[in-house]
Amino acid sequence: MNRHPSPVSRRRVLLAGAGSAAALLGPSLGGGAAAAAGRPRSGAADSLQPYASYWFPDSLPPGTPGDGITWRSLKAWTPGSDRDLAFNTATVPLAERFTPVPANTTARAGQARISALAAFDHTAGNPSQGSSTADYYAPTHWAYLDELVFWGGSSGEGLILAPNAPVVDAAHRHGVPVLGTVFLPPVAYGGQLRWTRDLVQKDAAGRFPLAAKLVQVATAYGFDGWFINAETGGGDAALAADMQAFLRALRAAGSGHGLRITWYDAMNRTGQVGWQGALDELNQPFFQDDAGPVADSMFVDFRWSAGRLADSGRLAEQLGRSRYELWAGVDVESAGWDSATDWDAIIPGGRDHVVSYGFYRPEWTLHHLPAERTPGQFHAADDRFWSGEGLDPTRPGGTGGWRAPASAVADRSTLTALPFATSFNTGHGLRWYEGGAVTSGSPWNHLGLQDRLPPRRWAVRTAGQRPEVSLDFADAWRGGSSLLVRGALDAPATLELFPARLPAGSATVLDLTHRLDPASGPVTVEVAVALRDAPSPGESAPYSFLPAGTLAPGSGWRTTSLRLGSLGPGTLHALGVRLTGRGGAAVAWRLGALAVHDATGSPAAPSGLTVTGTATADGATAVRLRWRRTPGPVRHYELYRRLPDGTREFLGGTCGTAFYVPGLRRARNEPAARLEVRAVHELFTVSQPSRTQLPW
Repeated sequence: MNRHPSPVSRRRVLLAGAGSAAALLGPSLGGGAAAAAGRPRSGAADSLQPYASYWFPDSLPPGTPGDGITWRSLKAWTPGSDRDLAFNTATVPLAERFTPVPANTTARAGQARISALAAFDHTAGNPSQGSSTADYYAPTHWAYLDELVFWGGSSGEGLILAPNAPVVDAAHRHGVPVLGTVFLPPVAYGGQLRWTRDLVQKDAAGRFPLAAKLVQVATAYGFDGWFINAETGGGDAALAADMQAFLRALRAAGSGHGLRITWYDAMNRTGQVGWQGALDELNQPFFQDDAGPVADSMFVDFRWSAGRLADSGRLAEQLGRSRYELWAGVDVESAGWDSATDWDAIIPGGRDHVVSYGFYRPEWTLHHLPAERTPGQFHAADDRFWSGEGLDPTRPGGTGGWRAPASAVADRSTLTALPFATSFNTGHGLRWYEGGAVTSGSPWNHLGLQDRLPPRRWAVRTAGQRPEVSLDFADAWRGGSSLLVRGALDAPATLELFPARLPAGSATVLDLTHRLDPASGPVTVEVAVALRDAPSPGESAPYSFLPAGTLAPGSGWRTTSLRLGSLGPGTLHALGVRLTGRGGAAVAWRLGALAVHDATGSPAAPSGLTVTGTATADGATAVRLRWRRTPGPVRHYELYRRLPDGTREFLGGTCGTAFYVPGLRRARNEPAARLEVRAVHELFTVSQPSRTQLPW
């Protein structure tokens, strides 16, 4: 999967007849100084900024790296020498998932799944803990994904890329494993065969030291394995044999840690690069050999055909493997939902799926929009990509050729234990809200702060006009966004939010925080709760409706608490809301938070908040902070500055125990900046603070 030095799409290269046109084109600029084009030069104030890690296997390129790029050897890496390790370590465990009754009659459970290869930034200069912009790819349709590949790497920056912690934490919260990337580029794009040989080198005992390093990185950083993409031509059968043995060693070393390997269909058993577009005898040894599995899955190059995929699925089963461990590549980088795809070759209607599939660059949903795009526009496009043109997974069909994932792949959910809470925070926003009040007016992104979000966007059942449902950034109860239902309610409308497997008893309480926008008509709200699954795909769960009051415009945020004991003991299988308007008047109702719990409480305070580094330039001071983890369960930590007038200003949050704050400036004549960190519970209750000061 080739990283081209310019943002030319793979399809344009194919049309131009480029020699390595079968390869993918990646996000990174090709080499040296060009790779950092348009970026500011590093200065004293940003010298502390932590970035996602990237390496060459061993030997480094000739010459000097471009501005903002650091060349590193993975072979020389150790956790103790990694000054950014605490900032790059993911801490959210991989959640277990279940598959509810599908939302429609065409989606299938237990068949095709989806992988996604997504680029979140350049290889170099990718901030470890978010940044001060809301213009960021914030994926939320985790329910359809089986793995996410953190896409990157280039010959001018580094070939091995570890995912940053916010992406891993968000994915893990939704039960999705994340893979780092190992990229050995074609010669035409800077690839050198010595880097392939570096990767598969053996020590005196015949072991593969770089395999051990890859396992060490994944376990230290908290992600789930590696996507291996060997596209440098010029090899031979001996090098291919070494690569296969390397993969086997990597899989064996990582299996005890739950790590996985996805192999890209490029190098074959001859050592040459020959994108097969299939699983066949030339690339089979990298997927399965006589001794068993070599890789956990294979990403099949885009030159597949219906016949090749059918043959590939049959071969996988003959090897004792699942045909759904093969990802058929679907390139959406340049055309998104207008991409020409032979869907019947992968997920035919009316019969079993042939193989799984992998999206290349689904962040198109962000980047195809105008430069002045808003977070709301991005999420509207992303909802259409995953749910279909009608924005309703219960009716996912459309007029074009796009076959949205919701139409074929059964969604999954992680709601299996109490407590559960969400504030519908997408992990980016134009402001930060707490209790409905703005505590930071600055745009931000940090995917690690993303909540669990409704997987079926948006399933609405009504006999009348269907209201518009969206994630909205104009107001929120907590975080950066809320759920907004808007339109003329000429009949009651039930919005299905979460499939669940939550235990419920006499003490179980459901909390609903909601409000109306000023121009809205009144709305009567009921909570929809089902103790049984839907009877069949596409049908509604058998809801009971619990009154949550009637809201009038101008009443502000209201939290309604409902005891579920009247339903009797059991398991909550579905959660939603039913809204009833008055006289068909237009409404604008916001859901700011939803929680289900048996008890409440606040976490213990973190301790030992310490400034571990500072750097000052142009009157601004950057700060690195550390603290000790709070005992017991913690969702994340939030950092604040206490201003001279006593108000608290939100600085950011993280799931880890280290944080970087850029650009602090002295407020009036304060002798020191007063900094605080608080632990946040799953129910969003907060601890007492741990405090420190930064003297001016």
